[in-house]
Amino acid sequence: MDIKEEAMKMHEKWAGKLEVKSRVSIQDSHDLSVAYTPGVAQPCLAIQKDPSLSYTLTRRWNTVAVITDGTAILGLGDIGPEAGMPVMEGKCVLFKEFADIDAVPLCLKTKDVDELVRTIYLLSGSFGGINLEDISAPRCFEVERRLKELCEIPVFHDDQHGTAIIVGAALMNALKVTGKKANEIRCVVNGAGSAGIAIAKHLMRLGVKNLILCDRFGIICEGMEGLNPAHEAMSHVTNPEHRRGSLADALAGADVFVGVSAPGVLKPEMIQSMAEKPIVFPMANPVPEIMPEDALKAGAAVVGTGRSDFPNQINNVLAFPGIFRGALDVRACDINDEMKTAASYAIAGILTETELSAECILPKAFDKRIVPTVAKAVAEAAVKSGVARVSSN
Repeated sequence: MDIKEEAMKMHEKWAGKLEVKSRVSIQDSHDLSVAYTPGVAQPCLAIQKDPSLSYTLTRRWNTVAVITDGTAILGLGDIGPEAGMPVMEGKCVLFKEFADIDAVPLCLKTKDVDELVRTIYLLSGSFGGINLEDISAPRCFEVERRLKELCEIPVFHDDQHGTAIIVGAALMNALKVTGKKANEIRCVVNGAGSAGIAIAKHLMRLGVKNLILCDRFGIICEGMEGLNPAHEAMSHVTNPEHRRGSLADALAGADVFVGVSAPGVLKPEMIQSMAEKPIVFPMANPVPEIMPEDALKAGAAVVGTGRSDFPNQINNVLAFPGIFRGALDVRACDINDEMKTAASYAIAGILTETELSAECILPKAFDKRIVPTVAKAVAEAAVKSGVARVSSN
């Protein structure tokens, strides 16, 4: 069997990857009275007086909602909320397995931004955090922005920020390997959807000064007509040299390529036109913008993809479990830029000098150092930036 056949067989066997397991033993009427009525009235009344007690008297402190509308599931597109459930269940399993966070998959049957925002807000009092997943652009930007304004708990769109955080960590270590500095390079991000824009913003926070954002029509440049609002906003903060043209034009002399676009769009001759020791991250899944062996043959010094069957997998699982663990531990009301930056530095810093190489710029997903290291850094950043409500959990 190949992996697709095996996955189908196992999903039929599992009949769901999650179940509810009680933390309470109810063996007699006394146990029932304490866990439920009449005893349960006391914590209810306590929470009524002080809603913050919901974090100590219920499981809210350790529970995250994983929410989609089914419009951008993996690379499959708009396949609907029911079809997205296997992915959301899988994400919840990763939360539990990597960070011991209880996560609940919620697939909402609406594409209306107002309905999404209202529904998620109404649910938010039951959770310690919201992980938005696989919501198509540009709607995902508004959904997240509005929820962050409304909710008193962290709202995090992992497709945007988790990806950006890992790319940031990978780039930090790739720059160490190649002897380059963030503020001196030219970086090209190809694919100006939710992930591409988040990556661009995050890399600039990490010190990249000269960043070019490309989409299907080529380089995004200030003053271009027909840009959508998200592209228009990015045109004012990227491409400082006001370059115009195609991806090939953007890459001539560039130091870094980051791809969140489409298979095969990066050609060997484009890499050959880049600066010395180019860094190439073709992350389209399952087929990257260029295959790693072809990128290396063309002269790439460091190559990372989104796939597990090649070195340097740029995988969100390195980020989101530790980020939410840290946010939950200090009851953060937000996951802000300071926390995202801290996460990138923490992930990059896990590898020792002896571990770091062109074939190893990120720790492996099952490295036990990742979650505690990221959680600690994120929690400290939350406290320092004023979004933590307790110093520790």
